[in-house]
Amino acid sequence: MRALEEVTKGLAAQDAVLISVDSAQGSVPREVGAWMAVFPDAVVGTVGGGHLELQAIEEARRRLGGAEGAPVLRYPLGPSLGQCCGGVMHLGFERVGAADAPQLAARLRGAATPLALFGGGHVGKALVNLLGTLPFDVTWIDSRDEIFPPQVPDNVRCEHSDPVRAAVADLAPGSRVLIMSFSHAEDLDIVAACLRRLRDRCDLPYVGLIGSKTKWATFRHRLEERGFDENELAQVTCPIGIPGITGKQPEVIAVAVAAQLLQGLQP
Repeated sequence: MRALEEVTKGLAAQDAVLISVDSAQGSVPREVGAWMAVFPDAVVGTVGGGHLELQAIEEARRRLGGAEGAPVLRYPLGPSLGQCCGGVMHLGFERVGAADAPQLAARLRGAATPLALFGGGHVGKALVNLLGTLPFDVTWIDSRDEIFPPQVPDNVRCEHSDPVRAAVADLAPGSRVLIMSFSHAEDLDIVAACLRRLRDRCDLPYVGLIGSKTKWATFRHRLEERGFDENELAQVTCPIGIPGITGKQPEVIAVAVAAQLLQGLQP
């Protein structure tokens, strides 16, 4: 994610204090594991904003100046912090430097969800930019090798596959799949490959196809001709994106689709 890139670059020049949510009770603005890195002149990330964050930043910079302190501090989110959440957060403080950067990046990246994005068009490019800030490990696949931009987020890997449907067999178990190639014929082949994999292994929790209800009606008919039944076809989401967002701009579609994917990650 881009925040990790900023931290890694920053640590090459100067130390920082990593602040992370160690534990929490009640109503709090961030979850356990949320983090921010405080440099002498910059801050990356957030643990919740407001007076809580201001006090945490002050404490971090005090430690950057050489002061000592407990590794974990308790912050009740009440009147003393000017916040009315009512919960309690325990924040961990850890000084880090350039030597810690590789291990720190792996630790903060956490267990990202594998996601396969088929298609390098306008919506695909908008989605990659957004997914670069979210907890996904993205494989971006297209049959046109020249379609990929020279720079992509750290959590995105570009893969040329011709025929493109062949890449489905090698996807990581548990992958979310988004299908939006330049060709309806390619889209149909990719959906069919996903359904065959679901039939054999049942390990793709989300298969989303870009398009209208009319496109999906046509695809349903063609997939039925290929031998897929009603229950199998019900595993495909089309149209994709959370309901109620009607804009057609690539960036708007990307936000709606990313929101739907994040809904699927909720426990």
